[in-house]
Amino acid sequence: MASGFKRVGIPILILVSAVAVAFALISMKKQPEKEEIITRDFLVDAKLVEAGNVEFLVYSQGSVQPKNKTMLSTQVTGRVIAVADNFIEGGFFKKGDVLVELETSDYQTDLLLAESEVARAQAALDEEKARGKVAAEEWRSFNKGIAPELGLRKPQLAREEASVKAAQANLQRAQRNFDRTRIKAPYDGLVKSRSVDLGQFVTLGSQLGEVFATDVAEVRLPLTDDDISFLADLNSENPQVTLSSDIAGKNIKWQGTLVRDEAVLDSKSRVIYGVVEVNDPYQLNVPEDSKGMPLRFGRFVNATILGITANNIVVLPRNVLRLDGTILTVNDDKKININFVTVQRADEDFVYISEGLSAQQQVVMSAVPNPYEGMPVRFLGDEPTPRSQTESSVNDNAVEVR
Repeated sequence: MASGFKRVGIPILILVSAVAVAFALISMKKQPEKEEIITRDFLVDAKLVEAGNVEFLVYSQGSVQPKNKTMLSTQVTGRVIAVADNFIEGGFFKKGDVLVELETSDYQTDLLLAESEVARAQAALDEEKARGKVAAEEWRSFNKGIAPELGLRKPQLAREEASVKAAQANLQRAQRNFDRTRIKAPYDGLVKSRSVDLGQFVTLGSQLGEVFATDVAEVRLPLTDDDISFLADLNSENPQVTLSSDIAGKNIKWQGTLVRDEAVLDSKSRVIYGVVEVNDPYQLNVPEDSKGMPLRFGRFVNATILGITANNIVVLPRNVLRLDGTILTVNDDKKININFVTVQRADEDFVYISEGLSAQQQVVMSAVPNPYEGMPVRFLGDEPTPRSQTESSVNDNAVEVR
């Protein structure tokens, strides 16, 4: 019997003892410290609204072209006997410079013949005038009435006067043709291309070369309807334009004036072209110590046009404007307000707000996911404040952090 108790009672006694020890250890365990839960408001970056006057800028680009360019051609025929040294590609010349000369022998002969014809016609006219005087004296010596025009040789006199005028016209034509053997520069400029050389025979209308005027350069700038709306009326005001281009690692600038638009929309691109003028682009009339980089024809430039001035405009980074046309602000209670605004203009970097924001409002500059009206926020540097704190118990919702 004793052996049976040992086989059954001892294991039960050990099990009971183990359970008692376990309960004792659990009851002796130190209760964990309870930590409060801190729920922080969303962190945002904000700055005060500042309104002011803004001079709008309009951006475009285009190529530099001469205001005047001419294809030189001949008005007479002949062999080329001389070409000016500066009549080469890139050569500069002054107005009136002789660029090409043609042989003049035939035109000198025509000029002499025309001069002799004038002299002959003038002599015939003088002779006819003398005859008319003689006829008038003879009529008065024999008759007392009014002499007939034929008797006074008036028709013959008119014929000789017409002959003189015709001879003078032929002389003028011969003189013009003689002068046209010397092709002169129509203005100060440079040579774009040359297509004639010594000894070449040219006919009437032959092209000798193309020249550009260097007094004024033009840049045609494509402008959209939106661009035009931010420019002054070109009939009363000509906005200043800054042209720029990167040359040898440097950004070079030139000043010009927007003088007109071409008044007709381009049928393909649906833009209108404005024309900027730059005086003395090659700086030929500038003192040597004041010369800068010339604005060469054909150069591609960026243009910044000074537009109209708008009052009470708030300028903000473009990313602040949300897709639905609203901007987030923070009120004095540090809660979000959603503001619908009027955007007068937007470019790649900024938006220009004319209505919807008032002074002393703080505009949210950082991204806020899923904002709503009255959403509490905090600023960088604000102390965190607990929004809910309860003791851990059976009936509360606090979370115990171990």
